[in-house]
Amino acid sequence: MKLLVCGGAGFIGSAFVHQRVAAGDEVRVLDALTYAGREENVAGLDVELVIGRVEDPDAVRQAATGVDAIVNFAAETHVDRSILDGQAFVLTNSLGTFTLLEEARRRGVRHLQVSTDEVYGSIREGAFTEEHPLEPSSPYSASKAGADLMVLASHHTYGQDVVIARGSNCYGPRQFPEKLIPVMTLNAAHGAPLPVYGDGRQVRTWLHVDDFASGIHAALVHGESGQAYNVGGENEKLNIDVVHRIIGLTGASESQIKHVEDRLGHDFRYALASDKLKAASGWAPRMDFDAGGLESTVHWYLDHPHWWRPLVDTPEYRAYYRRVYGREPDFAPAEV
Repeated sequence: MKLLVCGGAGFIGSAFVHQRVAAGDEVRVLDALTYAGREENVAGLDVELVIGRVEDPDAVRQAATGVDAIVNFAAETHVDRSILDGQAFVLTNSLGTFTLLEEARRRGVRHLQVSTDEVYGSIREGAFTEEHPLEPSSPYSASKAGADLMVLASHHTYGQDVVIARGSNCYGPRQFPEKLIPVMTLNAAHGAPLPVYGDGRQVRTWLHVDDFASGIHAALVHGESGQAYNVGGENEKLNIDVVHRIIGLTGASESQIKHVEDRLGHDFRYALASDKLKAASGWAPRMDFDAGGLESTVHWYLDHPHWWRPLVDTPEYRAYYRRVYGREPDFAPAEV
């Protein structure tokens, strides 16, 4: 296939690009290269990179020439940032999705929307199926839920060929150091405080980024038009337990844990049932969180300071970290 991968220089998008290039697909990447999108993430791959924003119709029109499908990873994704300022989330996640949908409909190609478990809100027991209503609880998840509904409305109104893939919390290499696992890994390795929201007993189900990427491809190829498919992990963990595991893997001290004021509107638990995708495609996650997944991810960050250090040494990152955690990030300038 010839694919336009929007946001393909970001964390999850670049994992998908790596897989599809290895499989022989022809890939064009459209990415604005904002703070979390990096050309280095697709360096060395035989891809065409178009720099532009998904909410820009001209950039989208140029990038979509001759493609068989559009896969949309392009998104502002971090809940904390959406709480501080939600405007960018509306522009990229909602308006950007609309712009891509219009182009896909004009060309008559499939649009796959990459979404998140957070559109369902929080669940105390059991797991969300695709039949659950959308009940987002943050500016981030609301912008993603709005995008999902726009995608489904385009199918209902125009008969447009669309599919949605909703993933669990992802982890793995090349994740920007604002999310739980990279932040805790870098802080632990440098003897810095480990800022844990509230009591740390929030529950997340973890999915390795390579498993999410393969699940997205399964939905792209096997998904029925107009349908959403959950791409869920099978490793449910308390946040505080993940932090303890990272401490053990880095040789850090339990005394580094510092409980901070909980996130506004913090969802307690996410969980997805992926039976629908498994039945349609045979997909299943392959990387076990406890049997190498977390350990390999932690070691990737420890072994790649050249990748993350330019990100955390910027004034923008330091200002963000101060606003969220009330202190400067404390990453040593020397090698880990």
